[in-house]
Amino acid sequence: MEPYYYTQMNKEEQAAYHAMKEGLLSLAPSFPVPRLEGRELSELFFCLRLDCPEIFYASGFHYRFYPSSAHVEFIPEYLFDKAKIKEHQKAMAARVNKLAAKAQAMNEREKEQYIHDFICTSVRYDKLKKPYSHEIIGPLGQGVGVCEGIAKTVKILCDTLGIGCIIAVSEANPEKKIRYRHAWNVIKLSGNCYHLDATFDNSLGRDGQLRYDYFNLDDRQLFRDHEPVIWPVPACTDREHFYYREKKLSFTKQEEVAKRAQQAIRKGKTFIFHWRGGYLTKEVLTQLLTLLRQAAADKGRYARVSVNWHQAVLQVSFPEEAPEAEVALEQANEGEEA
Repeated sequence: MEPYYYTQMNKEEQAAYHAMKEGLLSLAPSFPVPRLEGRELSELFFCLRLDCPEIFYASGFHYRFYPSSAHVEFIPEYLFDKAKIKEHQKAMAARVNKLAAKAQAMNEREKEQYIHDFICTSVRYDKLKKPYSHEIIGPLGQGVGVCEGIAKTVKILCDTLGIGCIIAVSEANPEKKIRYRHAWNVIKLSGNCYHLDATFDNSLGRDGQLRYDYFNLDDRQLFRDHEPVIWPVPACTDREHFYYREKKLSFTKQEEVAKRAQQAIRKGKTFIFHWRGGYLTKEVLTQLLTLLRQAAADKGRYARVSVNWHQAVLQVSFPEEAPEAEVALEQANEGEEA
């Protein structure tokens, strides 16, 4: 299958993309690329590395051009010297193959969850934003990453396991205090496309509890708290395979929530659910909190609730002692205020 962003380009852009790819794969110190404007070259370079996360060792470039030439001299900036790159390539290939081997017998949806859970249990957000954290070498080699490196890691594992996957990128929005671009994945399963943001789920998980608030979302759900994409991605219109909906943890009636809360208390488990009974307004949230507190009180417990307001997901634990704060509003992000 041809790389996604490559297929969105015109013939001239594809020629430059191909020249870049060949030069970078051969670890050339410089090579000719069809002449385009600097901004166009930068976009092609960025999109190439979204399509090909195995090119983790090229962090930037500069170029020279001559007035009469139809090409520019493309000079990559490599994170390591050639010997070190080859060493890292072997290590990354071995790591990817070892992880993929554990999932070969799984079906598509199980593979997707396996990859998601690997990110959420084995990778922590790199607040220092080291250069390698933007590439697969961060999550796979160091156990740390930022959204770009995490999305590239999801993609290379999906590629290896035969799951259709691309990386989506949104622009920063200073007016909303969103200082950086954000990256996540669009996964293709059984002919339908879904958004998967393992970085956001990673930021919500704590105390060994995995979250799936951003697992197989449609466009309407995802863009409640994501900025529009810079480059178009396939439409995601199917909402039937959102994780909590598939697991029957998406409720439309308050009595369903009360019943499942009682079951969770009896089993000593944390209760995570999605509210689908209309908008999660302050009034609806107050009603849900009241019934959760009552369910807890009936068993001599308290309710401690975390709310992901944008995605209408609540996580509830039932401690024996009164918590310092009963309700916490969660903000899924990249490990810091975005």
